[in-house]
Amino acid sequence: QVQLIESGGGLVQTGGSLRISCEASGGTIGSYVMGWFRQAPGQEREFVAQLSRFGTTYYADSVKGRFTISRDNAKNTVYLQMNSLKPEDTAVVYCAAARHIRTWAYPTRSDYDYWGQGTQVTVSS
Repeated sequence: QVQLIESGGGLVQTGGSLRISCEASGGTIGSYVMGWFRQAPGQEREFVAQLSRFGTTYYADSVKGRFTISRDNAKNTVYLQMNSLKPEDTAVVYCAAARHIRTWAYPTRSDYDYWGQGTQVTVSS
């Protein structure tokens, strides 16, 4: 059973940056597709970014060019670097791990097998 623990969320001003981390236990992140999702108040949880076992990345259009997903296999940790943050990026951000993504360019919540508890990201205007 893979456990994922996010950290690094917080409050930042518009245009600022945050890096959030997701440390895994009970499994090796290199064996999974690792992803990030987010959920704003009153909205559905939406896909943000994912990283394949081979290093291929895919991003939602809303974050492309601003966010970067990466991993450190030695630390068994995945990161999401968020730059040029906007108020509409305010959300609880979740880390997730998947054994398999059915369609790489159309990732869904149901593709992911394990989830973290989420960390709050708040961007003030």
